[in-house]
Amino acid sequence: MAKTAQKIQLSASRDIPFNKLVLSQSNVRRIKAGVSIEELAEDIARRTLLQSITVRPVLDELGAETGIFEIPAGGRRYRALELLVKQKRLARTAPIPCVVRTEGTPEEDSLAENVQRAPLHPLDQFRAFLALREKGQSEEEIAAAFFVSVNVVKQRLRLAAASPKLLDIYAEDGMTLDQLMGFTVSSDHERQEQVWEAIQRSYKKEAYQIRRLLTEGAVRASDKRAQYVGEDYITAGGAVMRDLFQNDDGGWLQDTRLLDRLVAEKLERDAQAIRAEGWKWVEVATDFPYGHTYGLRPISGERQPLTDEETATLDALRAEAEQLEEAHADADEIPEEVDQRLGEIETAIAAIEERPVSYDPVEIARAAAFVSIDGSGRLRVERGYIRPEDEASLTESEAPDQENENETSASPSSALAASKAVASNAGAVQSEPAEDEDEGLRPLPDKLLAELTAYRTLALREAVGNDPGVAFRAALHVLCLKLFYHYGSDSCLDIEPKSVAFGAQAPGLGDTPLATKVDARHHDWSQQLPADPGDLWDALTTFDAGMQQRLFAHCISLTINAVHEAWNRRPRAIAHADRLAHVLSLDIAATGWTPTVDNFFGRVTKARIIEAVREAKGAEQAKRIEQLKKGDLAREAEQMLAGSGWLPEPLRTPDRAAHQSEPSTAVTATVDTGVEETAAIERETAIDEIVDESDAGDASVDEPQDVAAE
Repeated sequence: MAKTAQKIQLSASRDIPFNKLVLSQSNVRRIKAGVSIEELAEDIARRTLLQSITVRPVLDELGAETGIFEIPAGGRRYRALELLVKQKRLARTAPIPCVVRTEGTPEEDSLAENVQRAPLHPLDQFRAFLALREKGQSEEEIAAAFFVSVNVVKQRLRLAAASPKLLDIYAEDGMTLDQLMGFTVSSDHERQEQVWEAIQRSYKKEAYQIRRLLTEGAVRASDKRAQYVGEDYITAGGAVMRDLFQNDDGGWLQDTRLLDRLVAEKLERDAQAIRAEGWKWVEVATDFPYGHTYGLRPISGERQPLTDEETATLDALRAEAEQLEEAHADADEIPEEVDQRLGEIETAIAAIEERPVSYDPVEIARAAAFVSIDGSGRLRVERGYIRPEDEASLTESEAPDQENENETSASPSSALAASKAVASNAGAVQSEPAEDEDEGLRPLPDKLLAELTAYRTLALREAVGNDPGVAFRAALHVLCLKLFYHYGSDSCLDIEPKSVAFGAQAPGLGDTPLATKVDARHHDWSQQLPADPGDLWDALTTFDAGMQQRLFAHCISLTINAVHEAWNRRPRAIAHADRLAHVLSLDIAATGWTPTVDNFFGRVTKARIIEAVREAKGAEQAKRIEQLKKGDLAREAEQMLAGSGWLPEPLRTPDRAAHQSEPSTAVTATVDTGVEETAAIERETAIDEIVDESDAGDASVDEPQDVAAE
C-alpha cells in the first residue's frame, strides 16, 4: 500500500490589533530602498493593506505567549501604519491582517520574504499604466495614484505604445530599455521595425543611433524655418516627433513639404509689406549667400527720434533695472522672479531703442530690399541697396572725368594707349593758335594740362612718400570710398580694393557668429562715416590714430580672398593666407567650426573619414569603425570627433599642427618664402584631392533613406 504524502500546512493568519505589534530586531533589511514611508502610507490609505504582515509571538521566560507579536518581515508596512496612527487616520487598535509563524527563525523569515520576491518587469508596469489609461484614468490621476510625476506616466505610456514586435523582443531581453526609449521618438510601428532590422547589421546599436535613423528627413524644431512659422505648422496639421526621455529642443517636424510651403507663404506676406514701402525691387528667399550685397551701394537713412512718451518709458525701465540690481548687488544669487523681470526690462528697452529708419523717397525709388530669415528664425529685412545700373546719371561735366579715370585705371594696355595718344598729340602742337592771338580766357590746352598735372603728380609722390601720416590717411580714404560708397572717383590714388563675394560657396555662412561679427563691425563703421563721400577726407582727419588704424584694418580685412576656386588656382595667394594665419595664430576650431556630416564627413570618401578619426583618436579607434557603411561611418565620426579640435587640411594653420593633428600629406609652411610657396602648392594639391573625393563621394553620400533597404 503506497504511503500517503504529508500535506503542507500553511501558517495561520489572524487579525491582530496594531497596538499589539512591535518591530523585531531580526529584520535583515537595514538599508532604505524603494517607495518612501510617506508614500506607502498614502497608498495604504487609498487601497488599504494589500499584503499581510508576517509576525511571531513574543514569549515570556517560561515560553508562554505574552499577547505581543514581533515583525521580522514587513517593517516598512508597519512604519507606514504607525504614521497613519500618528496622523489619527487609523485607530491604535485597528485589526491588522497577519500571518503567524512559529517554525524556523525570524532571520530566515525576513530573508526569505525579501529574496523570494520577484520584481515587476518594467514592461508589465508600462502595460499596466496603459490599461489604466484605457479604462478612463487621466495621466494626472495615474501619477497621483502611484506617486510619480505626470512626465513619468507619459514616458511609460509612450514605451507601452511601441511596436508590439519590439515590446516582445524587449520582454525576452532582446533589447535594452535604453534602446526601447530610442524607438519611442517615432510612433510609426513599421518604421520602428525597419530601423530595428537595420541596426542588427550595423556596428552601432546605441539609442542615439536609433533616434538618428528615425528622425532622418525630419526638420528640427530649432531650425530657423520652424522657428519662423511657429505654431502655424501645428495649426496646419503638421506632425511633430518628440523625445520624452531626453532634451529634444522641441522635437522634429516630419512634414518638410508643408513646412517649406508655410515658410514661402509667410515670407511672401511679409514681403508685401516691404514692397509697400516703395522699393524699386524686393528679393525674397529663405536664405541669401553671405556677401550678396557686395557690389551694391548701401544708402543711409535716419532713425526716427524717440517720442516724449517713449523717452519717459525708457527712463522708467532703466531706473527700475538699476533699482533691482542695486537691491540684489550683495546677494549670492538673484531670485528667479527678479532675474525674469530684468530680462523683460532688457527686451523692452531693446524694442524701444530699435528705431525704424527713414530713407529719402528718391533713394527708395531706385534701391532694393532683401527679405529672408535670420539664424534665430526672425524676419530679416535688409533695406537700401542700389545696383550700379540704378545709380543716378552723372552730369555731363562729370561724365568725361569719370570715363577718363576708368580708362586710366583700367589696365596697362589702356595706359599704353594713353601714352600713344600723348605722342600723337605732340605733332599737333604746331596747330595751336599763335601766342599773340588774343582769344580771351580759354581753357588750357589738354597737352599743357597733362604736362602740368604730370609734374604735380610727381611732386605729390615725393611729398607723400616723405609723410607716412598723410600716406596712411590717403590710402584709408580710398579704401573707405571703394568699400563703403562703392564709387571711388573722389580719390587720386590708383588703388582698387576688391571685396570679393564668396558666400555662394558656403550656404548658411551668413548665419554664423563670424559673419555676424564682421557685419556688425562694418555696420558700426558705416554709421560713423559721413553720407556724402565728399566729406570723407575731413571726417577721417577728425579720427585719432587708433580709430584710423582700426578702420584701416577693417577695410584691409574685407579685401582678403583665400577661397580655393577650381577655375583659378592661386598657390602663392594661398601661401600668403598661410602666412597671415600663422602671424595671427588663427585657430579655426576656436571660432566654433566643428566637422559634421553636413559640412565635411558626408561629402568625402570613406578613406578620408577613417583617416580623420585616426588622426584625432588613434589607429585603434579608426579600425573599430572602418567596416561601417558610408552613412553610418560619417555619423559615427561626427560623434567621435565632437569637441576634439580636429580640422581638415584646408582649415589648418601652419605651425599649429600639434593642436590640429598632423596631416599625412601636407607640408607645413615655414617663414622662408620659397618653402612657404612650395607648401602652399602642396596644400592646393591636398585641397584638390579633397574636392575630387567630394565629387566622387557625393554619389555615395546620400544613401537610401529607407533603412530597410540597407
